[in-house]
Amino acid sequence: MPITNNEIAALEERASKIRKNIIDITSWAGGAHIGGALSMVEMITTLYFKYANIDPANPDMPDRDRIVVSKGHSGVGYAAVLAEKGYFDFELLKDFNKFKSPFGMHLDSLKVRGVDVSTGSLGHGLPMAVGLALGARVQKKNWKTYCILGDGECNEGSIWEAAMAASHFKVTNLVTFVDRNRFMIDGKTEEIMSIEPFADKWKAFGFEVRDINGHNFVELATALDEALTADEKPTVIIANTTKGKGVDFMENDVRWHYGGLNSDLVIKAKASVERMFQRN
Repeated sequence: MPITNNEIAALEERASKIRKNIIDITSWAGGAHIGGALSMVEMITTLYFKYANIDPANPDMPDRDRIVVSKGHSGVGYAAVLAEKGYFDFELLKDFNKFKSPFGMHLDSLKVRGVDVSTGSLGHGLPMAVGLALGARVQKKNWKTYCILGDGECNEGSIWEAAMAASHFKVTNLVTFVDRNRFMIDGKTEEIMSIEPFADKWKAFGFEVRDINGHNFVELATALDEALTADEKPTVIIANTTKGKGVDFMENDVRWHYGGLNSDLVIKAKASVERMFQRN
């Protein structure tokens, strides 16, 4: 069923709140990987608030969908979404990445409620996601696995080994996203280690490819609806995004791969987020 205008409005409201919460957490922590957290907001919001079969009151529900945030360094965004979904109190994130806090920069599945897989060692998320999806098949379960990759980690060989396996075994109960913001820690992906022609690579590895605007809820929902009905090939959704999306002084600036915010910058950043959603 196509996404409705009411659903879009609700998701936009969530995305605005989550962006502001990411800003606050980054300020409280003294710094975080904020650029890539902001770029993935729409895709992870769509998963958690429209598609994924999950229950914050029962995070270990056996038949829940699994979500693997492979770009685990964006944990400040992941944590904000989990808190908004109700897995834990948002106030706990005032201690994000501080001594004895369960919330490290890369979220630990043994410490943080709602996290299925610990990630952050880049290139590991898709291999684990393929294993989870195959596990569901072996157990004859209907739950889905979703994986969010960073484009920078797609220069890791383990990603392509996993892609080859997913295609060979027709792992259609797996949906892969790539947050294609075109930046990594050291600069632009195409300057550090070119991955283009990116869509063609996934096609060559046997994937159905959806190349979309990763900040557009209609395009995200359409791509997901198509991916969830696939029965021959696994699907990758290449979500073209903007690093630092919503905070104008961070957008497409590699210096905000990781950064901190003082009180003045928090006010400035939140005002920019407000303007973003007023334009929409």
